[in-house]
Amino acid sequence: MTTKKSPQTSLIHSDYTPPAGFGAFPPAIHHASTVLFPNVAALRSGDWKDKSAYTYGLHGTPTTFTLEARLAEIEGGSDCLLAPSGLAAIAMVDFALLKTGDDILLPDNIYNPNRVLGNWLQDTMGITARYYDPLIGAGIAQLIRPNTRLIWAEAPGSVSMEVPDLPAICAAAKDKGVVVALDNTWSAGIALRAFDLGVDIVVQALTKYQSGGADVLMGAVITQDKSLHDRLALSHMRLGYGVGADDAYLVMRGLPTLKLRFDAHDAGARKVAAWLKARPEITKVLHPAFEDCPGHDTWKRDFTGAGGLFSVLFDARYSEEQTDRFVDALKLFKIGFSWGGPNSLCVPYRIQAMRRGWPDAGILVRFNIGLEDPDDLIADIEAALALLQS
Repeated sequence: MTTKKSPQTSLIHSDYTPPAGFGAFPPAIHHASTVLFPNVAALRSGDWKDKSAYTYGLHGTPTTFTLEARLAEIEGGSDCLLAPSGLAAIAMVDFALLKTGDDILLPDNIYNPNRVLGNWLQDTMGITARYYDPLIGAGIAQLIRPNTRLIWAEAPGSVSMEVPDLPAICAAAKDKGVVVALDNTWSAGIALRAFDLGVDIVVQALTKYQSGGADVLMGAVITQDKSLHDRLALSHMRLGYGVGADDAYLVMRGLPTLKLRFDAHDAGARKVAAWLKARPEITKVLHPAFEDCPGHDTWKRDFTGAGGLFSVLFDARYSEEQTDRFVDALKLFKIGFSWGGPNSLCVPYRIQAMRRGWPDAGILVRFNIGLEDPDDLIADIEAALALLQS
C-alpha cells in the first residue's frame, strides 16, 4: 500500500524502484556520503575495514572498491587504497609507518615532492631523512640503522632516469626487517612486476597513464601483505582520504586501453629519443632503454617496457637562456609537469639544485612523448633547436 505524501516529501522519498537486471560495460558510478543500513543491527555490526559491507562514502562504494580491485590485479597485489593524488599516497605510507625517532632512506633521484615531504618530516617530526645513491644496490645494507623503518625507491628516477637494482635493495631491507616502498608510476604497473622483485608497497600516481586524459588527480597504495595493508588503512582513515566517484570512473574508463596507450607512448619516445641522440646539441639521452643510461642493464633485466618519459642533457656550451628559448619555441610540446596524457610535454630542470654532486655538464630537459605522430614531434624539436644558434 502506498502512503500518500506531500509533494515536498515525494521529491525526497519516491516509491519508484527501477527494474533489476541492467547490464552494461561501464561500471556504475555510485555517488554517496551517507550509506544506508537495513536495520540497527547492520549499523552496529558494520566495520569500515571490512570491504564485504559499506559503512560511509569516505570508506568506499562499489565504484571505488571496483577500481581498487582492478589496480591490485594489475600490480599483482591483494589490496589497494585510493588517495586524492600521488603525493597523498606517498604521505599515507609515511604517516602509517613512521614516528618520532625513526629513520627513512630515500634515493637521491626521488620525485621532488617526496623529497620535500621527507625533509619536512625531519624538520618538524624528529624523523631522520637520509638520501642514498639510486645505483647503490646491495650497498644500501651499510646505510640501514636499527631505527630505519622505511626505504623509498623510484624506478627509474622521474627526472634523471637512473634505474635501481630493486632485488638487491629489497633483499638487504628484508634481512634487516625494513619495509621497501616503490614509486612505480613510470611503468604504470604493467612494465615492472614490483612485488616479484621483493617490494612491500607499490605507490602509483593514477594521474598519469591510468587515467590517460590529463584530467584526474588520484593516487593508489597497493600491497600483498594483509597486516601491512591494515596499517596503511588506518593511516588512510585518519587522514580522511577519499576520492570522487566520477574521478574513480574516469580512471576505470582508461584501464582497458592502458597497455595499448603505454606501448604507443613507448614506441614514440624511443623514436624521438633515438633522433635526439644523434643531434650535436645533445650530449646524452637519459632513457633507460638506451645502453648508456645509468642502470640500463637493470632495466633490461626487470622491465618489459619504457613508456613515454625520458630526459636529455644539452651540450654545456648552451646557456640556460638558450635552452629556455628552445623550450619556449616548441609548438606541439607544451610546458607542464606530469606525463601519461595524450599531449607531449617538455620541462627544463635545474638539476644541480635537485641532486647532490650532479656535475655541471649541461642543462637537463625532460620530455614526455604523448600520442602525436612522432615524426611531427621530431620536426617540432628540430625547428626549436635551430634557435639555439641565435
